[in-house]
Amino acid sequence: MLEVAVASGNQLAADAGARVAREGGNAVDAAIAASLVSCVVEPGVCSLAASGFLTIWPPGDAPVMIDGAAVMPGTGLPKSRFGQATAEVFLEYGGGMRTTVGHGSVAVPGNLAAYALASGRYGRVPWRVLVEPAWELARDGFPLSEASCLYLQLTHESIYGWDKHSLETFYDADGELYKPGSMVRIEHLDESLRCIAEGGADEFYRGDLARQITACIEAHGGILTRRDMAGYQALLSPTLDVEVNDWTVATDSPPALGGAVLVAMLLLMGDRPQDDWTPAELEHLIRVQEAVLDFRYDHLDGSENLPGDVRNLLEQASTGDLRSFLSSPSTVHASAVDSAGLACSVTVSAGYGSGVLPPGTGIFMNNSLGELELNRRGVHVWNPGSRLPSNMAPTVARHRDGAVLAVGSPGASRITTAIQQTLVNFMQLGMPLQAAVDHARLHVEEADGHMLVAYEEALPVHQLDVPQRMFPGISMYFGGVSAALWDPREGFVVAADPRRAGGTALSGNAEPGRIA
Repeated sequence: MLEVAVASGNQLAADAGARVAREGGNAVDAAIAASLVSCVVEPGVCSLAASGFLTIWPPGDAPVMIDGAAVMPGTGLPKSRFGQATAEVFLEYGGGMRTTVGHGSVAVPGNLAAYALASGRYGRVPWRVLVEPAWELARDGFPLSEASCLYLQLTHESIYGWDKHSLETFYDADGELYKPGSMVRIEHLDESLRCIAEGGADEFYRGDLARQITACIEAHGGILTRRDMAGYQALLSPTLDVEVNDWTVATDSPPALGGAVLVAMLLLMGDRPQDDWTPAELEHLIRVQEAVLDFRYDHLDGSENLPGDVRNLLEQASTGDLRSFLSSPSTVHASAVDSAGLACSVTVSAGYGSGVLPPGTGIFMNNSLGELELNRRGVHVWNPGSRLPSNMAPTVARHRDGAVLAVGSPGASRITTAIQQTLVNFMQLGMPLQAAVDHARLHVEEADGHMLVAYEEALPVHQLDVPQRMFPGISMYFGGVSAALWDPREGFVVAADPRRAGGTALSGNAEPGRIA
């Protein structure tokens, strides 16, 4: 039997992946099961109506990306229907930000279709086996994670407070918002998962669930229709690859933007740092992030020119010359590797949440059209059927000695910078995998058109003359990296980020976090 290692944002998800592996599954099966559980047990953070990408590297073959991007709805609708049923809200999350919610912010979700395509091509166990752990938790209830609770504290009024169905879900019998560890059961979610387990992803896209979801959206002025749902397809695509020391790193390609941003940052880092994150090396890291993220905000808007813009970004980054650039947020992740050398990295996102909970489904809908940092041209400017851009960057890597790594992170615009620093820590500085994940991070963010360095206090950024804001300790704002490594000679290592109280599990007898 294969042994499988799983790392995810919560222990329930990691345990589900290990359980499926013990039932005969491989790394792809384990990662899908873990991701499905995360979509159930991290309400607010993610949901079954999300979008997502899987990066998979089979042994002896080329890496591939499975594209479950969100899609612009409204196929066949008159233009008069667009631009309605949305509201812009302010969130305290990450120091303050805005997003758009409401029935009109809901895009066609793609994660279930992506899971199904990955399962059919690369998995080993029946679909119902993958769904069963998530169904059981939805049926019996689950303890609310600290990450979900924190997010809900910041969003329960602005995002979920305007829809009575969603608002009621997050309060106990005394009318108090649930606390970490409180047992939560979302009404009807187990019924929806049972339908999905028995009818496959088709039930979600073409069955009664699709009818319930679209009837609710259309009745309240949104533009997601049954035709949009029935026409959705996940796609198989090549990855973007980059060499880092003796590793080949593979990540997602357009319509995802995260992979291109990650590859560009790794190219521009070159062979730095050599020894440690000194102030000089941190200054270089800041300049790399600023250069690539400026390019991303100015040029990678998901328009029809996206493939050419990505080529331009990577061509400039491959020169290693920063001067050519400087002319001027909620997700869940699971990583899995197995003893056959198969790696799977899966990231899914429902945006910040639309606040919409179609009656009778228990499924919170995404606000993928309303993520302002990704949709700078407006909520409904895309042509129906367009695949939307994303910050997600599920990543796999293979060493020339046969070792294989799966890694990724939630965190909106911080996804790529979290993965970048983890990979540099591990591949360039030689840190143990858990230490590479734990290490303090920084992220160059945009604030009123200017660069600002957000950083965790253990980094000596205060010694640099740059606009900055410091986070005491570590913060979930800087992502939640999950990583799983298989070395054919030495065994497994799994690492989960303490920023999100992540979980790790192995299907064999090895101890999580240690080499088997």
